[in-house]
Amino acid sequence: MDKTEQKNEAFGNICSVLQILGAKWSFLVMYELSKGARRFQQLRRELPIIRTQSLTDVLRHLEKCGVVRREVFPTVPVTVEYSLTAKGLDFQAALNEMEKWAARWKDAGQSSDGDSTVETKS
Repeated sequence: MDKTEQKNEAFGNICSVLQILGAKWSFLVMYELSKGARRFQQLRRELPIIRTQSLTDVLRHLEKCGVVRREVFPTVPVTVEYSLTAKGLDFQAALNEMEKWAARWKDAGQSSDGDSTVETKS
């Protein structure tokens, strides 16, 4: 495989991830589910910034992509619980790295030439 094919494959892989996580609230929902299984109302309370329909949509999207598991319990009324699948749990390492990156650059200013003014740690 030459370098162009490797770049195209890497680009395709990144695009695949962005299709899964491109939904507006995906990261927040996955973060909340990383704490453990949640019922829909629990997610609504923990993520009040997300409208009910948007939460429903993002949960369906993540379930369709194999990142979230939806489990229905035969109770009255029916209980539905959401949790991360192995695929979703595996993504937590990437989320942790993104969080580190965000923390590192959080207070970084930009100089007029676009270079960061943050000092690197040794």
